[in-house]
Amino acid sequence: MRLHFCGTRGSTPAPGPDFVRYGGNTSCVAVARDGAVPTLVVDAGTGLRAVSRLLDGQPFDGAIVLSHLHWDHTQGLPFFRGGDQPDARVTLYLPAQDGDPENVLARGMSPPHFPIRPSQLRGHWRFSWLDEGEHELAGFRVLACEIPHKGGRTFGYRVSDATGAFAYLSDHHPFSVGPGPTGFGEYHAAVCALVEGADVLIHDAQYTAEEFGERAHFGHSTIDYAVGLAEHCAVPALVLFHHDPPRTDADLDALLAGAQQATTTVAVSAAAEGTWLDLPRCGG
Repeated sequence: MRLHFCGTRGSTPAPGPDFVRYGGNTSCVAVARDGAVPTLVVDAGTGLRAVSRLLDGQPFDGAIVLSHLHWDHTQGLPFFRGGDQPDARVTLYLPAQDGDPENVLARGMSPPHFPIRPSQLRGHWRFSWLDEGEHELAGFRVLACEIPHKGGRTFGYRVSDATGAFAYLSDHHPFSVGPGPTGFGEYHAAVCALVEGADVLIHDAQYTAEEFGERAHFGHSTIDYAVGLAEHCAVPALVLFHHDPPRTDADLDALLAGAQQATTTVAVSAAAEGTWLDLPRCGG
């Protein structure tokens, strides 16, 4: 299994020379197997545009799963050239809630806010609710669990196949469940179900401990919580994700060094656009 990091930023894109190495596009991870092109995409932020370059000119044939419907996880959809062509076959899964899935998605993508609505994308698109539990999607086993995050139902995912498993929690507000052992949030049952036994944890790391005092109710996690969760669940590798928009490459270098020094049991890295991770071995 190969994970391609196509968008690593949180909340809003961050263009410019200070954001080159870690990237400025918002959340998107593409998953491929056996040296093939990606068939599963997790979240559709502006990084989704980069998935088209991974398809070797082929139309996309697979599934996209959204963690939730905030702009930074959906705004890449109308700009996904691999999916917006006549021969594309895309099933888009949204966390189950009231209403028709295409209509709910169209609240943020339809006139007058955007020229077309989701159903007007070219190709064969299907819009479907996804319930909590285990699913077989695009050749992978996907466990979906609801996790706390402000402003709409949010899922965390665990994706696995015969080669390994990764947990993906791009937006996570464990503090809303309780302060937990360190004051940054609980290691609650849903998150442990996703993370325990995974080879890699990709986790919301938007805030520092110093910033958390005034941002504790904003809906995200700290770097310290992500490290603590990885240790608590005995995950060998942690990828810091959903970087705060103002966080420059130099800032992230310093924060990453601090996180690496804070643990002796977890290999910590920071997600960077254009890199990849191979399971069970790491590369890129």
